[in-house]
Amino acid sequence: METDPATDPEPYVRLATLRTLHRIIADLNAARSLAGTLQAVVEGAVMGLGFDSAVVNMVRPDGDLVVAAVWEISTEGEAEEGINSLLGQIGSRESWNRLLNVGDVWGSLVFVPHDRGWARPVDIPTWGGGPGYVIEGAWHPEDMLLAPMYSFGGELLGVLSVDRPRNGRRAGPWTREALEMFAQQAGIAIGNARLRAEMQRALIRLEREQQVLLASEESYRQAFEYAPSGMALTELHGEQRGRLTRVNDALCRLLGRSRSALHRQSFADLIHPEDSAKLRGIATENGRAEVRLARRDGGWFWVNLRNSVVSDATEGAMYLLTHVEDIEDRKRHELQLAHRASHDALTGLPNAAELKARLRLRLCDHPNSLLPAVAHRPGGLGAFSGFAGYGGSEDGEHGGFADHGGYGVALPDGGAGHAYGHPAAGEGSGYEHVHAVLPDEAGGTPQGGRALAVLFCDLNGFKGINDRHGHNAGDATLIEVARRLQHVVREGDTVARLGGDEFVVLADGVDRERAKDLADRLRVAVTPPIRWENRTLRVGVSIGIGWAGCGMTIDEVLHTADELMYVEKRARAAGGGRSHRRAG
Repeated sequence: METDPATDPEPYVRLATLRTLHRIIADLNAARSLAGTLQAVVEGAVMGLGFDSAVVNMVRPDGDLVVAAVWEISTEGEAEEGINSLLGQIGSRESWNRLLNVGDVWGSLVFVPHDRGWARPVDIPTWGGGPGYVIEGAWHPEDMLLAPMYSFGGELLGVLSVDRPRNGRRAGPWTREALEMFAQQAGIAIGNARLRAEMQRALIRLEREQQVLLASEESYRQAFEYAPSGMALTELHGEQRGRLTRVNDALCRLLGRSRSALHRQSFADLIHPEDSAKLRGIATENGRAEVRLARRDGGWFWVNLRNSVVSDATEGAMYLLTHVEDIEDRKRHELQLAHRASHDALTGLPNAAELKARLRLRLCDHPNSLLPAVAHRPGGLGAFSGFAGYGGSEDGEHGGFADHGGYGVALPDGGAGHAYGHPAAGEGSGYEHVHAVLPDEAGGTPQGGRALAVLFCDLNGFKGINDRHGHNAGDATLIEVARRLQHVVREGDTVARLGGDEFVVLADGVDRERAKDLADRLRVAVTPPIRWENRTLRVGVSIGIGWAGCGMTIDEVLHTADELMYVEKRARAAGGGRSHRRAG
C-alpha cells in the first residue's frame, strides 16, 4: 500500500534534516580558523546527522592522527567521563590504516561492528561502552562508524568518528549518504581552512619581508634615530661601498664622533687591527662579531656588531643595518674571570695551569729529527748554584712567552722551523712551529730550533717565616719575591707560581751560559732582606735549570727541572748553606 505524503511525516522530517545539514555545511565554510572548522565538523555531525557524539582525528605532519575536536550531548545521569578527555590523544597511522581495512565498507564510510573488537588497535583513542547484548539492527555501544575526510588531491586529512545515534539503530542508507556528503564537505572545508592558514602565514612573512625591503625613512626613522644603542647603515655597492651612510645619535656618543665625521668613515677605519678578520667575515652578510672600536681619544672599547642584510627582490643585497652594542663592562668582567682562572690570586703571576698552557704552545709531539739527540737526564740538563752577572738578551733578539695579563700568549718569532701540526695553531693557520731544542754540551743551540730554559725555583727558609711570624708574613714574602723575580726577567719571559713557595721561570731563546746568568740574577734579587711590619724577613732560593724540548711531555719538563733544583738544594745543605755549586 502506498503511503500518503500528506499523512506520512518522514519526507518532511528528512527535508528539515537536509535544511539543517545545509546550514551546518555553510557554517563549516564560514569558520575563521582551522580550529573553528574542526569544531564545526563535530558539532555539525551531532546537530545535523542525529548522533550524540563525534570526534575528529586529524593527520599530523608525522602521519599519526591526533584527537583535535570532540562534541557530545550528555545523557541525564550519565556517570562515565565525557569524551573531552580524548583531546590530544594520538593513534599511529599504521593502527588507523589497520582499523579502516578491517571494517565493512559503506561507500566512503567504514563500519567496524562490535564483534570485531579483537582487530581494534589498542593505541587508537576510543570511548563509550555499554551492555554486551543488544537486539539485531540496534547500535551497539562498541560499534564504530568512521568517515575518512580527504583533500581535493586525495590526501587523507583526518577521520570523523560518530557514535550513539539518537534513534538507537545502526545507520541506514539515508544516514550513510548524508554522512558521506557531510564528510566530503568537511574535507573541503578543512582543506580550505588549512590553505587559508598557510596563506595568512605567507602574507605575514611577505609583510615582514616588505617592511625590511622597503625600509623607508618613515617606517624605521624613530626606531633607528632614538634607539638606545648604536645603529648604522652601510652601503654595499657603488662609490660609497663600505661607508657609513647613516648613523644615529647613540653611535655618535659611543664613538665620540660627529655624524659628518662618521659619514666619511667605515667600520674598517675604526676596527682594531687584530679584529679586522672578524669584521671581514660579516662585512656583506648577516652575522655578529665582538670587536674593538677606536674612540676619539685613541682608546679602544669592546662592542658587539650585529649585521642584517637588507635586500631587494631584484637587485639583491643593498646595504647592511648594523646594531652596535657596548659590551665593555661584560668583556672586562670576562677577562677578569679568565685572568683569575689562569693567574695566582696572591701574587698575580700565571698559575700552574697557565704555565702548562704556555709550555704546550711551545712544544710539539715531534722532536726535530735533524737535531742531535740529547739524553733527558739531570746531568745533561744542568743545575747551578752561585752568583754571576746575567747577560740577558735585553736587545730583544729572541722572542719569548709574553705575559699579557693572562689574556694571551705571544708566540715565538724568528728562527728556522718546521710546519708540524702544533697545538697552538689550527691546520692552515700559517703558523710555522719553531722547535724547542736542548742546547748541546758546548752551550750552543743546534740549527733548526731554539732553546727554552725552565728554571725551577724553591724558596729556602720560607717555612720558618710562616712558623715564626704567621701566614700574613708568608704571604707578604711571596708577593715581594714574585715582584723581584718579575723585575729581573726580560719582558718576554714568564714567571709563574706553581703553589706554595715554588716558582718557575720560562726563558725562551737563551743558551746555557745566559740561563746560568739569569739564575744568578734571580738569586741576587731574592736574597736581600724583606721589610714587613717593622720586621726583617730573609729567604733564599734554590734553582734548577732544565730545558724543554719538543717530544718531551710537560710533566717530564717540570719534573726534570724540579729534580735539578733539589740537586742544588742538597748541595747547599751539605755546604752549610754557603756552597754554591754551578752545573749545567
